[in-house]
Amino acid sequence: MDLVIKAAARALAAGDALGALNGVALRDDAPALALRGIAMAQLGDLPRAKALVRSAARAFGAKDAVARARCIVAEADIALASRDLGWPVKKLAAARATLEAHGDRLNAAHARYLQARRLLLIGHLDEAERLLDGFDTTLFPPASSAAHELIVAGIAMRRLRTKTARAALANAQRAALHAGIPGLASEVASASRLLDTPAARLIERGEERLLLLDEVEALMASNALVVDACRYAVREKGIVVPLATRPVPFMLVRLLAQAWPADVPRDTLIARAFRMKHADETLRARLRVEIGRLRTMLGALADIAATKHGFVLLPHRASEVVVLARPVDEEHASLLALLADGESWSSSALALALGASQRTVQRALDALASAGKVQSFGQGRARRWTMPPMPGFATALLLPMPLPID
Repeated sequence: MDLVIKAAARALAAGDALGALNGVALRDDAPALALRGIAMAQLGDLPRAKALVRSAARAFGAKDAVARARCIVAEADIALASRDLGWPVKKLAAARATLEAHGDRLNAAHARYLQARRLLLIGHLDEAERLLDGFDTTLFPPASSAAHELIVAGIAMRRLRTKTARAALANAQRAALHAGIPGLASEVASASRLLDTPAARLIERGEERLLLLDEVEALMASNALVVDACRYAVREKGIVVPLATRPVPFMLVRLLAQAWPADVPRDTLIARAFRMKHADETLRARLRVEIGRLRTMLGALADIAATKHGFVLLPHRASEVVVLARPVDEEHASLLALLADGESWSSSALALALGASQRTVQRALDALASAGKVQSFGQGRARRWTMPPMPGFATALLLPMPLPID
């Protein structure tokens, strides 16, 4: 490796993209193309960066397997930054294996970090944890350690383990300061602020108040019966009844929980759960059927008793019944939670992260755009969607997560 390439590589490692370009901007050999691509990625020109890194991979060819593997990792990094979650995961895993086999532990670790971060974005927390399990970051540079701790914190926040999240973010902050990369320090600071902003809204006996993430964690460990309107489930002391695929029963149990210990009139339940203004005998019969199904779903957690005017929720053991709602009411909250990271997303990446069809996501995006809540740029496959961060609210409880919820 010549001196110019070494100097450019050192500049990139320190976050000095312009300094790196000064040395390699006019060169078209494979190492220079790779460094130019990484520099353009740091400057935010992701399409140009992707093209340069791909050209570098072709230029290195099969003879230089390690350099080509590094280019594949760089391309995956650029794809993740542009929220293109559809890039070939197996290709990245093969590149990581090549780097590990040739002793390039630093770039292999970065490939592992990219795999874990993608899994975190699409809500596959168990797989992300398994990938990081037993991973020792003490031998790696501060920037790599900070990136690792950010993923640990992200998983912990989604799991409602705030003590673990705070410790990981403290480690990430120290590593980011040691690395001296402003962008990394800013990312850590942004993640840290999530722990000190409202994450949910508690509705209890007709009164509401905002909760921080550690307060939500304490609530989940309490003796209360919690109707979780962030993750669409009913919880009590580690027992979870997922209702994300059962919107009518969930609406019924939420209405009953919000009114507890009072009952809810039948006409109110019909109007809210079935979206009908006038109740007739057919709707009353349907309500009885849905209430019966809900009783079966709740099992040992609670019963539902008929009263003169409606129905009332009767918890078996819990001393309190509360509703944990989103900090702000929004029909497409999970979609907005993804967009709130400030990055630009394709509709296909959003569909993959949410586990929904691209057509469904596109309809939601169009509705949000009409309301001025999101905006797009580009055309066709290059079209991307973005929004400013949700002001004053954390979004960890709104992000997608596979069911059943643990």
